Amino acid sequence: MVRSDSAAPGRIAPSPAPLPEDRHPEPEAASPGLVAALVLAQYGAFLALLTPVAVSVSLRVTQLAPHDKTTTLSLVLGVGSLFALISNPLTGALSDRTTSRFGKRRPWLLGGMVTGTIGLATVGAAGNIALLTAGWALTQFGIHATLASLSAAIADFVPDRQRGKVSGALGLTPNLAMLTGVYGATQLTHDNLLLFGVPAVIGLAAVSVLVIVLRRDTPAVREELPPFGLAEFGRSFWFDPRKNPDFAWNFLGRFLVFIGMACVTSYQLFFVTDQLGRTPEEAVSVIATSTLALTGVGVVCSLSGGWISDRIRRRKPFVAAASVVLALSLGVLYTARSEAGFYLAIGVYACGFGLYMAVDVALAVSVLPDRRRAAKDMGVLNIANALPQSLVPMVAPLFLTLNPDGGSEFGKLYLFGAVCCIGGALAVARIRTVR
Repeated sequence: MVRSDSAAPGRIAPSPAPLPEDRHPEPEAASPGLVAALVLAQYGAFLALLTPVAVSVSLRVTQLAPHDKTTTLSLVLGVGSLFALISNPLTGALSDRTTSRFGKRRPWLLGGMVTGTIGLATVGAAGNIALLTAGWALTQFGIHATLASLSAAIADFVPDRQRGKVSGALGLTPNLAMLTGVYGATQLTHDNLLLFGVPAVIGLAAVSVLVIVLRRDTPAVREELPPFGLAEFGRSFWFDPRKNPDFAWNFLGRFLVFIGMACVTSYQLFFVTDQLGRTPEEAVSVIATSTLALTGVGVVCSLSGGWISDRIRRRKPFVAAASVVLALSLGVLYTARSEAGFYLAIGVYACGFGLYMAVDVALAVSVLPDRRRAAKDMGVLNIANALPQSLVPMVAPLFLTLNPDGGSEFGKLYLFGAVCCIGGALAVARIRTVR
């Protein structure tokens, strides 16, 4: 049983008292300052996480293992995603139980980013693949701890009537983070420490702003906490789909869609180098340009989707439609044989991605089994985000066709991702308690 009074990052305390019946009290309206701080924090966390996923880790792998880069990248990303998978439910459950006087979300928000910053510094300085993999695992664990508490903060501090708009604003952050991160990477490729360190420091500063603004964060009430130990932690990975079918369908839909997304993001640098014949430096510039298009289209789709979703009080049609658009983008990418085709595919992807990220968070919060355990449940749901990042690199070699010159053909991988996105749309359609 956990009986720690230390604050690392917060005090965790058990109690055998049963939880009272959850009545899902609605929080008061979120102020513009709080919304801005939430958006800034998520932008910073994604900047530190997605810049390496998009280009930086691939560049480092190319430097350290140029003759086996595809398999090595799969290993590095797979191990990192495994740690992200563990981090989400573990740190989420611990956040729900934190009795620190600083609140139950703020210690994990800040502690996660500090851990992620150390991990990114390790990746930048690594002289071999083993150290690079360890640093990336630490990065994934830390930043996903921050993201788990950030998702819970939305349930804690944003009422349902605002969640579509807030979710839409938050949906902008991955695109903006990737845009600024990739363009920044084009200027920092000469220095590995700056390449990883600059996004990490910006992310840490952005999350620190939310920690300062989040004054309403209160600690968990010790007397209301059930026991917690290894058995309870193991059960935190599990939910009963028979008791929470809508949560289960949302989990499955998100899992399938994020498989499709991972098929695009994990290998886009290698797609540009191997299939379009560009050098690594040229590929970074191509991805930077595509990310600009992704951000522009994504901003429009994310803001308009979130606003319309709130106005008509519907979530499912937007998430399902976004899943279908993502499948279409993978189909376009399957046919791409030029930069123009690649840009077109990314533009379609941006539309689906922006719409999906705008509304999916609002849908997810609406189907949580227990609002008082929001961090744990959102952590479980975030497994559906993290697990594909591990699974796709593991299964990708089954779909990649190697060329005699050592490059790869990605068509079968993209078709696989498209099928998964269609499956995600069908899963969301099965949700019953949310329109």
